[in-house]
Amino acid sequence: MKDFFTIIGGMGTPATESYIRLLNKRTPAHRDQDYLNYVLVNHASVPDRSTYLMDNSKPNPYPDLLEDIRDQSKLSPKFFVIACNTAHYFYDDLQKATEIPIVHMPRETVKDIQKRFPEVKKVGIIGTPGTTSDGIYDRELEAVGLEVIKPTQELQDMTSELIFDDIKAQNEVDADLFHVILQRMIEERGAEVVILGCTELSYAQEIAPDHDFPIADSQSVLVDKSIELAKK
Repeated sequence: MKDFFTIIGGMGTPATESYIRLLNKRTPAHRDQDYLNYVLVNHASVPDRSTYLMDNSKPNPYPDLLEDIRDQSKLSPKFFVIACNTAHYFYDDLQKATEIPIVHMPRETVKDIQKRFPEVKKVGIIGTPGTTSDGIYDRELEAVGLEVIKPTQELQDMTSELIFDDIKAQNEVDADLFHVILQRMIEERGAEVVILGCTELSYAQEIAPDHDFPIADSQSVLVDKSIELAKK
């Protein structure tokens, strides 16, 4: 197969399926041959990224991600996407392991915010504890002069419940919980736009979309960037 890209997914699988659904839905196609060429690596057994970042004694996901990048590089894809925000903690080391470009989802999400919300100064971030505490988004936001708004511990616990207990554990979206988290990030924390910094939250937005509050959906941004690069 020529002119294809590789998706490193499975973190988790329903969220990766959401990426694929949106990718195919947004691809302008009228016949089989109009869809994009891609290889999906649904590496579901990669150790949990957030668990490791919060406790380095837990299994490290990096060796599995590195193996995927090295193995898939042998096939010469045009580019990689990693359908997991927290995994971008390892981005620099993974990019050093291959000459093939890896799309930086947090960076592209911040670019999207600058384009769609040029007047915004305060940006909220919700996601796994790993993502909200390890600076994945902080560095990108601060580099362009935006203030980072973090969730309170209560809001983080609510977000973790939605991600881990509802979506990952049961493949269910608690729509009310999702919408309350967004509302409180805007109304109580003062965020002017909220980044969905976890692909499970992007999955929640697909299943139970919230149109009342300004959001930056990281996986939706990744879908659009994938199509843009693939069409080239």
